[in-house]
Amino acid sequence: MLRKSLKIAIASLRKNKLRTGLAMLGMMIGVAAVLTMFALGTGAQGNVSNEVRSAGTTLLFVRAGNYTRGGEELKIASGLGSANTLTPGDADAIRAMPGVAYASPLVRARTWVNTSSDKQFTQVYGVDADYYKMYDWDMEKGRFFKSSAVDNAENVAVIGSALRDQLFPDENPVGKQIEIHGTTFTVKGFFSSNDEDQAAMVVVPYTALQKLLNVESLNQVTVAAAQAGDASQIALDIVPLLRERHSHTHQQTSAAGSLGLGGLQGSGAGGGVPDDFTVKTQASEALTKGLNTSVAAFILANMPQMDQVNLQEMSGTLSRAGQTMTALLAAIATISLIVGGIGIMNIMLMSVTERTREIGIRRAVGARSRDVLMQFLVEAVTLGIVGGACGILLGFLVSLLVTKVMQWPADVSLNAVALSFGVAAATGVFFGFYPARRASKLNPIDALRFE
Repeated sequence: MLRKSLKIAIASLRKNKLRTGLAMLGMMIGVAAVLTMFALGTGAQGNVSNEVRSAGTTLLFVRAGNYTRGGEELKIASGLGSANTLTPGDADAIRAMPGVAYASPLVRARTWVNTSSDKQFTQVYGVDADYYKMYDWDMEKGRFFKSSAVDNAENVAVIGSALRDQLFPDENPVGKQIEIHGTTFTVKGFFSSNDEDQAAMVVVPYTALQKLLNVESLNQVTVAAAQAGDASQIALDIVPLLRERHSHTHQQTSAAGSLGLGGLQGSGAGGGVPDDFTVKTQASEALTKGLNTSVAAFILANMPQMDQVNLQEMSGTLSRAGQTMTALLAAIATISLIVGGIGIMNIMLMSVTERTREIGIRRAVGARSRDVLMQFLVEAVTLGIVGGACGILLGFLVSLLVTKVMQWPADVSLNAVALSFGVAAATGVFFGFYPARRASKLNPIDALRFE
């Protein structure tokens, strides 16, 4: 019975292709909006989650150098990240603070990394054995170097997966050798990361890189709080600790002043001197990533509260913004589905009117009321499903277009496709029920007399 009703429904819809197409248009737009809504919403949330995981959720960055204000301009008090103001002893002191899980010294350099057959210009990070624990790195082959390698300044290295693909395509790099500044390092493993910069870098013991570069200072100390809620307080506590270790006096400035690129220290009447370090939170790090240094400094100088926000809190704000966008798209999708449903209802009511005599004949030869109901309901659902299928294709194309043009991540999942089909079928049933019921309630005698 259902198969016969489906054949009749398809034949009926084919007779009026233009009318059928117009009825499905609203459904197509509605379903496309539903699919696009879920694709963009899921993609955005996944992107935020990846950023949080790749950056870590409890990290702080203590950089050598700071910024100070000179007239109306922002000037470097001592080169941020390049000043000789942080030492391994500072990292040890920070590591001993309450609430700190890890404090990894960091020395970095941009240089050529050579193999026997290729070379790449990339970032080389010198860190300790705990550094990888702070990030969402997946060791694909081999292992990270141990503390003994740091203590002995061994020439060992771990490389990112992107760099591995460039230097050692289609082969396991573990045990292979690379050359940095004329010194040979043995690769102990390679890792994958959600962060493109991390995936393209070389990681070595910081003591080995210090020896290679002939330096004793650090560019940075990367700090991980034991709990995300402690990160802001630890950032505040680091400032007086390093001031005391660096023998600085600050009569006119507050402890929060060194936080972030916008944390500016003055040397006013109180005799204070600028800090020779900067504590950056994840929020300020994420906000200023890729910006010109002076632009980043200006932004954070005018956003002091950003210093007290960690990336986990920031990701929550971004997620809420994504939810707002999703809600807006949901409203648009709902309106489109209602319009599409009304179109289906109008088409079905017209079909009932045009086929009144047909209904009368069917009832006269023994068709039951529920048979007529089923026939018209199947037609309405068919309209909805066909329109939904076209809408899914349209939604998929729109998602790809948005991803390509606006660089907005989209994730078209099977769940979203299944939901879109379900919504299309449900809309067909809901808006097709009244015309189908009206057809099933027609009096056979009156229907046969209808002209």
